[in-house]
Amino acid sequence: MANIKVVDMAGKNVGEMTLSDAIFAQEVNTAVLHAAVRTYLANQRQGTQSTLTRTEVSGGGKKPWRQKGTGRARQGSTRAPQWTHGGVALGPKPRSYRISLNKKVKRVAFKSALSDKVATESMIVVDAITTSEYKTKVMANMLNAVGAAKKSLVVLAEKDEKVVASLANIPGVKVAYVNTLNVYDILNADSFVCAKAAVEKIEEVYA
Repeated sequence: MANIKVVDMAGKNVGEMTLSDAIFAQEVNTAVLHAAVRTYLANQRQGTQSTLTRTEVSGGGKKPWRQKGTGRARQGSTRAPQWTHGGVALGPKPRSYRISLNKKVKRVAFKSALSDKVATESMIVVDAITTSEYKTKVMANMLNAVGAAKKSLVVLAEKDEKVVASLANIPGVKVAYVNTLNVYDILNADSFVCAKAAVEKIEEVYA
C-alpha cells in the first residue's frame, strides 16, 4: 500500500496516510480514460442547434421565372438552398449526443484517473479544508502553501458553503464533492487537492 504525506492548510507536514491499492494503485487504462472523457464531454452538449430547411423558410411560393426560354438556369423557388435567404441543405437539427458507458467501465476509468494522480505525484492531501469566514485570500494562501498548481481540483467530503464561496473567485480552481467527482475533472486538473475526510470517503465508496 502506498503512503502519502498529509499537510495542514499552512503546508506543514502533519503525518502520513495509507492509500488503498484497490483505488489509488491501479494500472492506468488510457483507452478506458479516453472513453470516459469522450462520454462526459458528449453528454454536456445540449444538442439544441437548429437550421431551417427550404420547407420551413417563409416565402418562395412563386416560381422566380418561367421554366424555359429565359437563358437562365431553371428555378422552382427562391427559398432553395442556392439562393440568398434560402433554406439550409443538410443543416443541424435538435438531437441528443448522449453516450452511455458501462458501470464497470466507469469504475475502472475512475480508479485509473485517481491512480494517475498518485503516480504523477499530483495528489495533495490536506488534513482539513475549512474557513470561518468568506475570504478568498484564506483559500488562495492555502493553495499556495500546499504547492497546488494554478489549475486545481479541490475535493471536499461534504458541503461547506464558506469554503466553496471562498474558492469560487480563484481562476482555474474547481470544487467537487466525493459524490460529484468525475474522470474529466480529475484528469483536467494539474493538482488534485483532497481533504483527508474526502479520501476516506472515496475509499469507503469505491473500494
